[in-house]
Amino acid sequence: MRFLSTIVRMYPRRSALTLISLLFASIAEGAGLLFLLPMLSMATGEKTFVTGSLPSGAQHILMQSLSVVGLTPTVGTLLIVIVFCVTVKGAFLLLAKTQVGYTVTHVATELRLSLLQALLAARWEYYVRQPVGSFANAVGTEAMRASMAYLEGAKSTTLFIEAVVYACVAFVVAGKTTLGILVPGIVIFYGLNRFIRMAHRAGNRQTHLLKSLLAGLTDSLQSIKPLKAMAREELIGPPLKSNARRLNRAFQREVLSTELLSSSQEILLTVIIAVGLYVALSRWQMPFNIVMVMVFLLARLLTCLAKMQRQYQKMRTLESAFWSLQAAIDGANRDREAEPGGLPPHLERALCLDKVNFGYGKHRVLWNASLTVPVGSFTAIMGPSGAGKTTIADLFTGLLRPQQGHVFIDDLPLDSVDLRQWRRMIGYVPQETFLFHDTVLQNVTLGDPELSEADAEAALRAAGAWDFVIARPSGIHSSVGERGSTLSGGQRQRIAIARALAHRPKLLILDEVTSALDPETETEICRMLRGLLGRLTILAISHQPTVVESADRVYRIRHGEVSLVTSDHDSGLIPIMPQA
Repeated sequence: MRFLSTIVRMYPRRSALTLISLLFASIAEGAGLLFLLPMLSMATGEKTFVTGSLPSGAQHILMQSLSVVGLTPTVGTLLIVIVFCVTVKGAFLLLAKTQVGYTVTHVATELRLSLLQALLAARWEYYVRQPVGSFANAVGTEAMRASMAYLEGAKSTTLFIEAVVYACVAFVVAGKTTLGILVPGIVIFYGLNRFIRMAHRAGNRQTHLLKSLLAGLTDSLQSIKPLKAMAREELIGPPLKSNARRLNRAFQREVLSTELLSSSQEILLTVIIAVGLYVALSRWQMPFNIVMVMVFLLARLLTCLAKMQRQYQKMRTLESAFWSLQAAIDGANRDREAEPGGLPPHLERALCLDKVNFGYGKHRVLWNASLTVPVGSFTAIMGPSGAGKTTIADLFTGLLRPQQGHVFIDDLPLDSVDLRQWRRMIGYVPQETFLFHDTVLQNVTLGDPELSEADAEAALRAAGAWDFVIARPSGIHSSVGERGSTLSGGQRQRIAIARALAHRPKLLILDEVTSALDPETETEICRMLRGLLGRLTILAISHQPTVVESADRVYRIRHGEVSLVTSDHDSGLIPIMPQA
């Protein structure tokens, strides 16, 4: 019940309206059932009631209620009243079901939005630790299963309220008979809970395996091209197939538990009703009209309880998806990016690292590192793989925070500025270019409403990409294909640079953007970058000689320490002074 109580706290007004509607619907049905017995008494000529049947006082109250509204208690009148009660029940039930349906859609939508909001606000380190496929699974599969769990729980609640009303009416009509059938029925339902626990375990297993399967599938598809090129794609099959088979077994366990519960209920409840009917007719010799009503009431009562238990079983099977998704949201919120100060950044003189230390766990990356990127310069950072070049870029963007030391924008520490405003001043091109399966225009503007097609064209021209873009069949509206598969490596890189330039940044950060390009394309891109000087500041992370030779200022990272070097095209790179 913790799951349902959590949903009720999330949607208190809608849940209250649903419960009130269900209550009035059940009361209306109960009133209709109470009028059924006097009607049968009149139709069959029964004038007296045995002990434990509908008390004459209750019958008198029913008849008086008709007289108050000016109705004569005849068979026809009672039938009209019963139909009216059923109509009222239907109206309230429609309202309740509508609210449940709305809540189901809200549960899925708000869980997705909460996860997306938490992910977008999380620190960069959080993403590094998480498989991308698990997020896709959470947004798609888990959100839908969580909403279905709520739907099954709401159905179970509806049936429980109906069962309570049937039980109350049955006690009014024949309390001893109701008690004699209801007690063993409840004992049986309690004993059948083992099948609910079985389904719950199967549901937990399904949630775990779906997350693992989709995470593995996402990772595998991202690397499918090189694997197929080497005829090694079959190597990713066994673990995925193993997870799929285990998931199939978990679904089979759910099916088995569901069918066992349903079959057991049908057999045992039939026995209870048969025994109760025999005792009522043979031992207690109850009037036939009372027996007819009691058979109807108790059959409905036990049927409601049986359905309620089956719906509850389905809810228990699905609810693990809600808790898994909630855990993902809570995890991302715990790793929420800290809000720095609110001072506006300007970048008018220089961007600096001052005696910065940084490491991942026990692995030291930077030690007492200091460097300066003057405004309007083309600064390059070189060093071996893993030396900390990208870490410096992440420190400048605020994706990582120094463990010691400071990052300065002019004279302002990065911790004191509005981080989002600062990042809007940055154009960033990663080493692994990512392009969406969309048009060139969408890949450049990212759908930003503040950027027009003219802005995209200006960025493409500045990146040296306009000539090949306009030569495509639909020009700027041409699709680039999956991950930019219809473009060459150099073309993909130029579109990525255009994307970084589209919002007119003050700082352009390039992370190994030419490492996978041929020398001619690399030279063209470096020439294009030199042409951007005067409009922005460039920080390039690279070990490529062409990029280094194009830079005004070059830093080398080695063993966590940063030193400034000068470019001498004849003698190579010569260290001149380490930064303090």
